[in-house]
Amino acid sequence: MEDLLYKVALARLDGVGTAMTRKLLLQYGTARAVFECRAKELNAIPRLKETAVQAVLNGKALQQAEQELEICERYDIDILYFMDSHFPKRLKQIEHGPVILYYKGNISLDHTRTVGIIGTRKASPLGEIHVEKLVEELARYQPLVISGLAYGIDIAAHKAALEHNLPTIGVLGHGLRHLYPARHRRIAEQMIENGGLLTEYPFFTESDPRHFPMRNRIVAGLCDALVVAESPRKGGSIITAQFANDYNKDVFAIPGRLHDKKSEGCNWLIKTHRAALLESAEDIAYNLRWEEQEKTVAEQLQLFESLSEDEKLVVDLLQEQESLHIDLLSHKSKLGIGILATVLLQMEFKNLIRSMPGKTYMLVP
Repeated sequence: MEDLLYKVALARLDGVGTAMTRKLLLQYGTARAVFECRAKELNAIPRLKETAVQAVLNGKALQQAEQELEICERYDIDILYFMDSHFPKRLKQIEHGPVILYYKGNISLDHTRTVGIIGTRKASPLGEIHVEKLVEELARYQPLVISGLAYGIDIAAHKAALEHNLPTIGVLGHGLRHLYPARHRRIAEQMIENGGLLTEYPFFTESDPRHFPMRNRIVAGLCDALVVAESPRKGGSIITAQFANDYNKDVFAIPGRLHDKKSEGCNWLIKTHRAALLESAEDIAYNLRWEEQEKTVAEQLQLFESLSEDEKLVVDLLQEQESLHIDLLSHKSKLGIGILATVLLQMEFKNLIRSMPGKTYMLVP
């Protein structure tokens, strides 16, 4: 808890963004070490604001962080730090990703399949119908649906996900004390039961237009595929699509009529090869090879049904941990080394497990 206190305090320092935080951690090793620096050393750090230096020296940053931790505990909010193992893996891979996240929900942010669905706040009835149909088609693949809880396309995506019992995450441009727009509170409460709300802003942070481009990079970073359902030529959706392109995500756009202002952005993304034309959920499944994955899983399940009791035991143990040494497998399975070696060899022939250096074994992905 004390370690988390310093992490939250560092993330909240005035003018210390993602790049500076990572630089400080690289230089000092831990967040706590930064707060143990003397004034002379802090003042010598290039581009570190005077207000940040003073907040470290006078204890204000730690005091604010302590209050934040108390609030998060009271409201059952998880704090995710980018160096921790439970921080979303997809966000660890993006440049200038968030340092800290506040999450209230019950679904893993490392969900196997993720789809972002975004678009204009002033959605047309046809645009909303397209979103509802897309989510209905996606239901067979059971992805996590991600959007920004805004008016228009965003809320249509969240509602459709809930209707089809798909988990859905709303990425916010403010703290969890507030909800913008307020009329989406009932939907947000339902999302917490099957998905959740996510933000990089402290609890009492209010909505600010400057926050939304930052929010958009999280939406783009979390998804495997991003769908722009309806958008004018300029706006947050186009910015999010650009982030997704930069992060090497699969970007799709639903085409619209020529000269329709609400579809101008989608048509432009397709025309300039910044997005693939989307006609149905099958386009996403094909590009992300979900059909092949489902076939592989089905084949593996069929194979698992034919396993011996000893083989099933080994599979169960390797599903709990990424890899295990043969000695540890023997200890946990209560199988002698000789018997276990025979079982492992048979499983290798079936392409169920892989032998790694140092007599370590793991399941074939």
